[in-house]
Amino acid sequence: MPASMTRLFFAGPLSPDAIIRLDADTSHHALRVLRLELGDAIELFNGDGLRYPAQLLDTDARAASVRVGTPIAAHTESPLTLCLAQALPSGDKMDWIVEKAIELGVHAIQPLLSTRSLLKLDASRGAKRLAHWRRIAIAACMQCGRDRVPEITAPIDLNRWLLERREHARQSCDTAPAGLLLSPRGSVTLNELAAPATAAWILVGPEAGLSEPEESLAIECGWQSLRLGPRILRTETAGLATLAALQARFGDL
Repeated sequence: MPASMTRLFFAGPLSPDAIIRLDADTSHHALRVLRLELGDAIELFNGDGLRYPAQLLDTDARAASVRVGTPIAAHTESPLTLCLAQALPSGDKMDWIVEKAIELGVHAIQPLLSTRSLLKLDASRGAKRLAHWRRIAIAACMQCGRDRVPEITAPIDLNRWLLERREHARQSCDTAPAGLLLSPRGSVTLNELAAPATAAWILVGPEAGLSEPEESLAIECGWQSLRLGPRILRTETAGLATLAALQARFGDL
C-alpha cells in the first residue's frame, strides 16, 4: 500500500466488483476533509482481516459510491494475542489508551470499574463512552494499517469480571495463568517473565492503583503480579509500556 493511500472503514460486507455507498460521515470525511476527487484510488477495510482496493465513482458528500476491487490478505496482526483490562482512568485518558494500545497491536480491551476509579459511569453514560471508544478504535486501525478492529466490551465491575473469568477457566479446564497484574509490589519483573503462550491479559489499575482487596482477589484468581521497574508509571503509561515490552520480547516489534 502506498504511504499516501487513503484508508476508509466500511461497516458491512465487501466483495470484488461490488458498488457500495459510504455512509454520510465517511463520505464527508473523504470528500470534504481529505479532498478526494472522482476516480481516486482508496482502500477499504471492514474488520474481516482483508483490505480492499477501491475507486471513487462520484463526489456525493452524503453517500459517495465506490467500486470494490479484489481483496488483499494483510499481515498486520501480532502472533502474540495481547488483551488489556484497564480500570477506568479520569477524564479522557481512556481515549489515549485505546488509540495507542491499538497501534501497539492489542487484540481486545476490557474497561473496568474499580473501587478507586474516579470516573463513574451509569448504564447510559457507559453505552455512550463505549460507542465513542469503538469509533476511536476504528480511526486508530485506519491510521496504523490494521485490518481487524480490536473488540472493546462494555465496562464491568472489576471483581465481577475477575470471578467470571475464573469460573470460565474452571469450566474449560484452562490451567494457564489468568494474566499479568501490574503492581509496584509485583513478584516478577519483565526481564524475569517467562514467555506467555499465544495470549496474555494485562490488568491495569486506575490512578490510585487497585485496592488491596482487588489485588488479593486477582492473585487468588490466578493472576501473576508484575513489577515494572523502580519507577511508578501512570495508569495511561503502564499498560502501554507493558504492551510494547511484550511485543518487543515475544511479538512482532
